[in-house]
Amino acid sequence: MSSQNHPLVTGVDGLLSAPGDPPWERLIELLLRHFDCPVGTVHLLDGKDGLLHLAAQRGVPTVLLDKVATIPVGKGMAGIAAERRQPVQVCNLQTDTSGVVRPDAKLTRMEGSLAAPMLDGDRLFGVLGVAKPVAYDFTLAETQLLLDVGSRIARHLAR
Repeated sequence: MSSQNHPLVTGVDGLLSAPGDPPWERLIELLLRHFDCPVGTVHLLDGKDGLLHLAAQRGVPTVLLDKVATIPVGKGMAGIAAERRQPVQVCNLQTDTSGVVRPDAKLTRMEGSLAAPMLDGDRLFGVLGVAKPVAYDFTLAETQLLLDVGSRIARHLAR
């Protein structure tokens, strides 16, 4: 099935077709339901300060909300996904030693995690993130689907 006809993409397109700002909380709900994840974030790139700002989240522990409210490009999974303009995946946040995961990420108690940039061509609009409480390698198809959703959102924001 092409991602264009995928039920998740169709659902996202439906949410984006409504006038006004995208309903971030409802978008996260769709993503988390599809990927079977209890934690998710939407960060938007602010053109003025160059930081990623949290637009919506679900499941992030309260103790971490201040730390994930703004993220510099290049720092942590979301920041690195933004900098590289490529998805960043970690099978287990609790045991990762790659340097991609910031120490506070362990407080989420999540393991499998994926951050994907929202791109319209080369133009970055933000980063989508999802995480599972078990060690997990997101498949190529799952990663591409999250990138495709991010691209749809980016094109909407570019209008």
